[in-house]
Amino acid sequence: MRFQDETTQARQPSLAEQRARQQALADQERQEALAAEAARAAEKKTSTKKKLLIGTGVTVGLVGLVATFYTVAKPENVTAVCTTKDEIVDNDQNCDENYVRSHGGYSSGGFFFIPIGGIGGPMQSYRYNYGGSGAIGQRVSGGSYDPPSSRANVSTKSGKTVQRGGFGISGKSGSGGSGKSGGS
Repeated sequence: MRFQDETTQARQPSLAEQRARQQALADQERQEALAAEAARAAEKKTSTKKKLLIGTGVTVGLVGLVATFYTVAKPENVTAVCTTKDEIVDNDQNCDENYVRSHGGYSSGGFFFIPIGGIGGPMQSYRYNYGGSGAIGQRVSGGSYDPPSSRANVSTKSGKTVQRGGFGISGKSGSGGSGKSGGS
């Protein structure tokens, strides 16, 4: 039919045409559902990647922070020598608070005072030099009479611990030495 006027009615689609339309609509809906699911999966994948990258960044940052903490918190080792004035003495016990008290002496401000020749006699003063060197009976070379930071491990040449260092350590030792001995 080439010409149709307004009075002509469209013919009803055949059963096969109806099924084909329904199939095309179902296919179109299925394609839209698959596209929406693919978009959700892509968004989830992107979100997971972002979270993974953020988590990796946080992990790397924490590892760096912990490494820095251990580097800073690592105590330095300092050797202390017992001196009288500026001369090194052979007896480290003269700078041990417990030893000094047991021999009638006392300590004050990082100085240790022991009576010479018995109780009641004149006092000899001793103190630690931190980081100095030299031989017994000679002047100490270098070092300081000011105690190092509380993070430093301080021990004598004989191996007695004067101060235990480290992050969060009080600085007192259980080996008989006083924690923050020394001073000027």
